[in-house]
Amino acid sequence: MIRRTREPSPVAGNSGSGIKNRGEGFVRKRRACSPARLHPPHPAFTLVELLFLLAKGKGGQKRSACLPERSHPAAAVVAPGCTGCRPVPGAGRPEALAPASRSGCNRRQPLCAAPHPGPAFTLVGLLFLLAKGKGGQKRSDCPPDYRQPAAAVMCRPHPAFTLVELLVVIAIIGMLVGLLLPAVQQAREAARQMQCSNHLRQQGLAALNLESAHQIFPSGGWYPQWVGDPDLGFRGNQPGSWCYSLLPYLEQEALWSLGQNGLEEIDDEQKTQAAIHAGVVVSLFYCPSRRPAMVYPFNGSSSPVNMSPITDCCKTDYAANSADGYDGVGFGIKTVAAGKSAVVSGGKTGMVSGKSEVSAAEVVDGMSNTYLFGEKFVDPQYYTSPKKDGNDDTVAWVGVNDDVLRYTYYNASGTYRPYQDRVGLDSSKVFGSAHAGSWGAVMCDGSVHRVSYSIDAKTHSYLGKKADMEPVQLPD
Repeated sequence: MIRRTREPSPVAGNSGSGIKNRGEGFVRKRRACSPARLHPPHPAFTLVELLFLLAKGKGGQKRSACLPERSHPAAAVVAPGCTGCRPVPGAGRPEALAPASRSGCNRRQPLCAAPHPGPAFTLVGLLFLLAKGKGGQKRSDCPPDYRQPAAAVMCRPHPAFTLVELLVVIAIIGMLVGLLLPAVQQAREAARQMQCSNHLRQQGLAALNLESAHQIFPSGGWYPQWVGDPDLGFRGNQPGSWCYSLLPYLEQEALWSLGQNGLEEIDDEQKTQAAIHAGVVVSLFYCPSRRPAMVYPFNGSSSPVNMSPITDCCKTDYAANSADGYDGVGFGIKTVAAGKSAVVSGGKTGMVSGKSEVSAAEVVDGMSNTYLFGEKFVDPQYYTSPKKDGNDDTVAWVGVNDDVLRYTYYNASGTYRPYQDRVGLDSSKVFGSAHAGSWGAVMCDGSVHRVSYSIDAKTHSYLGKKADMEPVQLPD
């Protein structure tokens, strides 16, 4: 057991410097280091060495594994495998413990000079040390004092980094950012694609609810010169698009009924209300990967006959399946009576066309094997400023046109296959999307699928027709 003795105070006759004779040398009492810190320093690593050890799967030595002990001799508290314990110079016995200091730690600990394995550095721990400004032991912050015994000059390490180490850290951070950014972008795109598929699912469920209530799928309307009219119902007499007919089943009944007065003929008040209706955005008709849900410039060839002139309007990024093509009532229809009496003979192979009234019983090929709605192709340069008379230039509520209907027609060149959006591709009648690899489609049974752009053109054509009796299955 080590007996602790108290040192006597300096006598009055001593010098004012506060230095006294201890026999072995002069000790500057004011600057003497704490005896509790007499544990020899562990080997220090530079940041480059730590990174090298980290790459090899080994950690730096952060602290000794020797545990402090108050009542046991030094030989009993050395960690297993330790061979580095030795007496402190001037301590006397090999098993001696460092005496406690008044200002230091009150624990006694063995005097071990050999490094012991400690917790390994991880990359996160390394960056944490860097953030706190901790580095290798570069130099002591205590001035050298050759008059002090060797055991009394151990001082705290002073943190410091070299320019090379800083550049290495910057390079590593740059590489990490370069690796993480693509992953973050892919995660965001996956989330947008899932949201887009959810839009299609809700449109499909709304169409099934409409079919359950009226025994038909939504009609395609009359022609681009007419927008939806709530006084004309949901069947072939509805001049508006399938998007307009779905509104009451998408919790937008107030929007759908805007301008309703019980009269079939159009008056100025209805035209004004139709113009207001055209400026209301429904986010379910926008693909989040393509453009924000907002109004965009109206650039149609002429304003619809039942709506006041507008400059901006709501758009849609989705289109209904018209298979081999669609037909409408023609541009000469200027009154409701003329539109109701008009006959549309073409466009019967798909699900939606001019004045169409397709029931579930007519889908002979199977509800799960026939497209209902899907994402449409749009040239990226016309996302926000549509091309005049293009495929995305008018409001989403108008009747049959390329803005709301697309083909799956088959020819030998595969002209009507789906395409990913690309600049300069003039393909205003096909399906497609802004997503990479595939576009989204909802089938007549309400199921949503991601369909590859490389789908066989003939298979794509069969999936568009509701009653061609061709055996087909949607590819995985």
